[in-house]
Amino acid sequence: MEILGASLRICVDDLDTAVPFYERLAGGRALRFERGGVQVAAVGCFLLMSGPESELEVLRKVAATIAVQDVDEAHRVLTDLGARIIAGPVPTPAGRNLLAAHPDGAVYEYVDRRPAA
Repeated sequence: MEILGASLRICVDDLDTAVPFYERLAGGRALRFERGGVQVAAVGCFLLMSGPESELEVLRKVAATIAVQDVDEAHRVLTDLGARIIAGPVPTPAGRNLLAAHPDGAVYEYVDRRPAA
């Protein structure tokens, strides 16, 4: 499994206020979408999230988002290494993802840009 990069997950009170700062910082435009009542903006290596506190409370437990070539392959490798798959793989607006708890207890989201089959 090749890890292509990682995104820092940041919960913000006001996405519209935060996005311009991160666009200038990262030198790019934000890709915006909504998932489960949470507004999301991906810009550079930053993943900004804003929404109901009950949803953000869950999202804060995920340490980082890790980009991989293929979530199915990540699922196999993680399982073989003793990680516990919490959810997924499932389709998202930007590809597919899964949540995995590593043996040390850290929780990560793994994503790819592949459309759902």
